[in-house]
Amino acid sequence: MGSVVIPIPDGDQGFTPDLKREKKFQVSLSPVISFVQKNRDTVRKAIHAIKVGIALVLVSLVYFVDTLYEEVGDGNAMWAIMTVVVIFEFHAGATLSKGLSRGIGTILGGGLGYLAAVLGQQVGGIGNPFVVGVSVFIFGGAATYARLNPNIKKRYDYGVMIFILTFSLVSVSGLREENVIEIARERLVMIVLGFAICICTSLFVFPMWASDELHDSMVSTFEGLASSIEGCVEEYFRLVNEKENQSVQPTASFRDCISVLNSKAKNESLVYFAKWEPWHGRFGLSHPWEKYQKIGEVLRELAAIILSLKGSLNSPEEPLQALRESIKEPCEAAGSSLAWTLRELGESIMKMRRCQPGAFIVPKLKLVRQELSQVMCPFKLGKLDNAEGFAVASFVFTLMGVVEKLEDLSKEVEELGELAGFLQG
Repeated sequence: MGSVVIPIPDGDQGFTPDLKREKKFQVSLSPVISFVQKNRDTVRKAIHAIKVGIALVLVSLVYFVDTLYEEVGDGNAMWAIMTVVVIFEFHAGATLSKGLSRGIGTILGGGLGYLAAVLGQQVGGIGNPFVVGVSVFIFGGAATYARLNPNIKKRYDYGVMIFILTFSLVSVSGLREENVIEIARERLVMIVLGFAICICTSLFVFPMWASDELHDSMVSTFEGLASSIEGCVEEYFRLVNEKENQSVQPTASFRDCISVLNSKAKNESLVYFAKWEPWHGRFGLSHPWEKYQKIGEVLRELAAIILSLKGSLNSPEEPLQALRESIKEPCEAAGSSLAWTLRELGESIMKMRRCQPGAFIVPKLKLVRQELSQVMCPFKLGKLDNAEGFAVASFVFTLMGVVEKLEDLSKEVEELGELAGFLQG
C-alpha cells in the first residue's frame, strides 16, 4: 500500500481569514488592558467624569425640550442641575447618602418654611416680616447649633445645611409671593428629578462601589504589612553582617505601615458609604461593615508596632557576633511565620472563606511565641552588658508584640467570617 502524506498547516496558515482577524483583534487589546491595569485609578476617575457629564446632559433636557421648560420655568429648572452638581459623588453609596440627605432636608425645610410663611401671611401687616424673621432666627440658629455636634456633623452635616437653606428660602419667599406652596412643589419636583438621574447614572453606568474598594484595600493592607515584617527582619541581620561598613544605611521600607496609620478617615468614610449601597456582587444588605472598621483599628495598631522596629535598625548599639548568630535563625523563622499568618488572613478575606484560625494560625503563633521566649532567656542576657542586651531585647520583644497583635487580628477575622457567612476553607 502507498503512504499518504497529510500536510499540516504551520503557524497561521491553517486559520481562515476571519480567525486571523479575530486573533489580530485580540492581540491589539493587550496594550489597552495593560494600560488599564497599570492606571486603574486614573481610568476610574475618567469614568466618573464621564458619568457626571452624562448626568448633566440628561438633566439639561429640561432646558432643551420646550415643553418641559415651559412647564417648570427657568427659576425652577436650575434646581435640577444644581442637585446633580452637588450630590454626584465618586462612590455610589456616597451619592445615595448625599441625595437622601438632600431630599430629607428639603422636605423638612420646605414644610416648616411653608408653615412659617403661611403663619406670617395670617398675621399680616408689619407682623408678617416679624414672624418670618423670628422663625428664620430660631430654626436657623437651632440647626446651626446642631451642626456643631460632632456626631451630627460627621453624618448629617449636608442634610442640616440643606434644611437651613430650604427653610430660609421658602419662608422668606412668602413675603413677596402668594403661591408659596406651588413654588415649593415645583422646586421639589426638580430636585427629585436631579436626584433620580444621579442615582440611575451612578448605579447602572459602571458603578463605583465603596464596598469593593474597602474590601480590596483591606486585603492589600495585609500583604503590605507582611512584606514590611519580612523586609525589616531581613534588614536587621543584613546590617549586623555588614557592620564593618560604616556607610551602610537601613533600606527597609515602612511606607505601607505609614499608609495604614493614615487610613483611618478613609476607612471610616468607605464603611459609611458601603452601608448605603444596595445588594451587589458578594455583598448583601446586612454585610458586617462595622467589623471591617474594627479590623482596620487592629491593623493600625499592628502597623505602629512594626514601625517601632525602625528604632532597632537605626540603633547605634550593635549586638555581638555570637549573639547575632544565636538569635538569627529563630527571629528569621518568626518573621516568616508572622508574614505567612498575615497573608493567610488577607487571603481569607479576599476569597471570603474561613481560614479556621483556631486550628492552624493560633497554634503556629503560640509556637512562635515560645521560640522567641527561649531567645530571651535570662542566661543569654546575663552575659551581655546593658547596651547590647537592651538592643537585642528591644528587637525581640517587638516581634513578640507583633505575635500578640496577630492573635487579636485572627480573632477579628474569624468573627468577620462568621458574621458575613464566609464559606468553609
